[in-house]
Amino acid sequence: MGGVTAPVLLLLGRGKDSNSERGVDCPGDLPAPSDPGLVERAAAAKAALGDRVFVLGHHYQRDEVIQFADVTGDSFKLAREAAARPDAEFIVFCGVHFMAESADILTSETQRVVLPDLAAGCSMADMAVLEQVEQCWDLLSDLGIADSVVPVTYMNSSADIKGFVGRNGGVVCTSSNAKRALDWAYAQGEKVLFLPDQHLGRNTAVLEMGYSLDDCVLYDPHKPNGGLTDQQLRDAKMILWRGHCSVHGRFTLENVQAVREQVPGVNILVHPECRHEVVTAADYVGSTEYIIKKLEAAEPGSAWAVGTELNLVRRLAAAHPDKQVMFLEKTVCYCSTMNRIDLPHLVWALEELVAGRVPNQITVDPDTAHHARVALDQMLALP
Repeated sequence: MGGVTAPVLLLLGRGKDSNSERGVDCPGDLPAPSDPGLVERAAAAKAALGDRVFVLGHHYQRDEVIQFADVTGDSFKLAREAAARPDAEFIVFCGVHFMAESADILTSETQRVVLPDLAAGCSMADMAVLEQVEQCWDLLSDLGIADSVVPVTYMNSSADIKGFVGRNGGVVCTSSNAKRALDWAYAQGEKVLFLPDQHLGRNTAVLEMGYSLDDCVLYDPHKPNGGLTDQQLRDAKMILWRGHCSVHGRFTLENVQAVREQVPGVNILVHPECRHEVVTAADYVGSTEYIIKKLEAAEPGSAWAVGTELNLVRRLAAAHPDKQVMFLEKTVCYCSTMNRIDLPHLVWALEELVAGRVPNQITVDPDTAHHARVALDQMLALP
């Protein structure tokens, strides 16, 4: 074991790569809360609110925040959990903005959704802006092919984009049910416009549905005509939006090869938001929930290099000390926007609620919420 300890620690983020770009090496431990009384204050505020508050914690959140979550999970699971608690007056969503929007869409009008820090966004969701998507749709209409295109949006998208998809006969998907959503979409039309994550769309179409890379084209909203010819758009089976996850997009084929060399017999387990070449080189590919369950079922003593957000990988490593769990990439950091939700922000939000004030309430306008709900309900109705 002595020969692999150092790289494993480095892969977990507890080290520094001298070959990395200056400023991007990332220490593995987040700083402790500046106020040691924050934990007590959070517990006291949550107790004072009692059943009036329901705290949701995404898997990528810091441990200091997760300890106060009533439920942990991925974005869609958490939104559904919020909807299943109609008696909770306040939903405090420890995640990012699009997740809180989904919770507002799925909960009742009397419930109020709070995001402890409004700066907690998602770079992937921000890569698909409604005006740009509508311009793309206008282009497809001008080419006479929009009627044969079914829009599919990943859960990691804004309420505006979900609303657009609902208005145009499409469906929302998660990383767990993307194939089922695409099967449904291709039963409705000949083509799919997949938003906003190109990698999930490509990986699902090619690796699970038998399409070729040539069947997929990449639409860049910052280029005229999306950077594509009219004929490319007419021929494509899958029109991928040029968006990606800033964390999962960092993993490379070189990372996979390096870990295999350093740790013989290692299992490579990655999220489908990773690049196509990374997913094809991995041993196992699946959603956050899949990754968690895969490690729970893994044999004691087995070695796993995991390609997903570092907070979750570290939590899994701590939960499975009988297995060798390491991070796939040496220098990538935590999801910076997800980590905007820290203990000081959570304490502030809870104490504001105790004081009778509702901070940072997330609301979706009724028309957008209606059409987004149509697309979400279509996902729930998938066979």
